[in-house]
Amino acid sequence: MSSEAELNPTTYIQHHLTNHTISIGDGSFWVLHTDTLITSLLLGVVSLGLIWMVVRKATSGVPSKTQAFVELLIEFIDDQVKTTFHGDRHAFVAPAALTIFVWVFLLNAMDFLPIDIMAWVYEHVFGLHNWRSVPTADVNTTFALALAIWILTIYFAIKVKGFGGWVTELVCTPFGKNPLLWPFNLLLNLIEYISKPLSHSLRLFGNMYAGEIIFMLLGMWAATGVTGTIFGAILGAGWAIFHILIVILQAFIFMMLAVVYLSMAHESH
Repeated sequence: MSSEAELNPTTYIQHHLTNHTISIGDGSFWVLHTDTLITSLLLGVVSLGLIWMVVRKATSGVPSKTQAFVELLIEFIDDQVKTTFHGDRHAFVAPAALTIFVWVFLLNAMDFLPIDIMAWVYEHVFGLHNWRSVPTADVNTTFALALAIWILTIYFAIKVKGFGGWVTELVCTPFGKNPLLWPFNLLLNLIEYISKPLSHSLRLFGNMYAGEIIFMLLGMWAATGVTGTIFGAILGAGWAIFHILIVILQAFIFMMLAVVYLSMAHESH
């Protein structure tokens, strides 16, 4: 970016909120956010790779600090799943919860990278004018994650109850099996099914997007002069510390909601 563009608040924010994209076909509909896809894929590989390396080197003797930390993390996630899911949690739900938490945490944690420094690296090292570092600040990421969990809930509901049982539950609960009540039951259940991925995705997206905006505003304040630099640095450090809690909490909430939805799919109303 030029210095004039950096001093223009509108241009500054628009620049940092513009994804790197490629179009498929004529570009009228299918557009891929390559920065979101590549960053998410790389962090997924990193998260699985780190856990795999620790597990591969695990010992039954005195554990290393890294092994102890991973064991504490796994036990913590397993305990959280145990309080919500009452089936065979180790078959799928607990490993999925661990994967979701670690992956979403790493996606959120990209917000800790200095936005202007990273923009300079992307542009001058990799030749990328637009590149957003935080995948969960892109609504496409959170919707994709939420929709994947939503599809899993439908899959497990049909697997556990059978297709007929699942359809019967849709039209006969919660008001009863009277045919006159079927439309109301179906409408209520459809609203529930639609609202789950919406609330699940928008909660994570809203928090991470707001955090990204606040970091930008503090960065713009730091560019207004010596006083702005001092106050911007102080407030930026304070917000970064507070944002650590947000990053962890949002990953935990997203994971717990996924566990709750999967648990509901295994149970009858």
